[in-house]
Amino acid sequence: MKTNQALAAMVAALVLLSPMKKAQAQAGAQTPQAMEARLTRDVSLKYLLYLPETYGADAAKKWPLLLFLHGAGERGANLSKVAVHGPPKLIKQGTNFPFIVISPQCPAGERWDDEALLALLDHAAAKFATDTNRVYLTGLSMGGFGSWSLAARCPERFAAVAPICGGGNTIDVLLASRTRASALKSLGLWAFHGAKDPVVPLAESERMLAAFKRAGCTDAQLTVYPEAGHDSWTEAYNDPRLYAWFLQHSRRQ
Repeated sequence: MKTNQALAAMVAALVLLSPMKKAQAQAGAQTPQAMEARLTRDVSLKYLLYLPETYGADAAKKWPLLLFLHGAGERGANLSKVAVHGPPKLIKQGTNFPFIVISPQCPAGERWDDEALLALLDHAAAKFATDTNRVYLTGLSMGGFGSWSLAARCPERFAAVAPICGGGNTIDVLLASRTRASALKSLGLWAFHGAKDPVVPLAESERMLAAFKRAGCTDAQLTVYPEAGHDSWTEAYNDPRLYAWFLQHSRRQ
């Protein structure tokens, strides 16, 4: 009798542990179902590339890399529009940066895609002499949203991030904190926003910064320009302290 009871218990346990099988659909009843599909997706991004003046002089030297994400107004197929604001604008005006600058263009009618941007970083790391411990990220407006998103989902890919007049989903930070806690804690984060921004409220940056701090990020700060509207990026990107701050950060530390 005991042998039969033990056998029955084992069978019951195996049933509970086995994968749920699809049942016959019935009207008026809730039944377990499953869907399987294979998805493939090609991604493509055009970008402006800046290499420092002495790039290549020392074949063994690895360079920091800055990824810049533009705003919604620069989307499309005209790559020159990417240089309207931010680091590519400064480069066009003659600024020499001590790091590689990658400035992609988002296609018309789309938003920044995390997977495409990560693929771009992989492409850049393979093609250029990149120090993968010193990868920096920044963006304005829609690019600020893109920066918050990438920082929340893949903090281990960046040493420091500077989102400008952006926002995001705090749930992304919460989910990342469960698997990437150490990366979040060691991430450098400097957000910028205009106090009078009528497009993206200052509260957006405040919410995201608070979420990162709750997740353990200690190197986190927010600069608010009291009289700035949506264009808080001009003052932020014209400040050389931002680039010095980037260069102070390394994943090795």
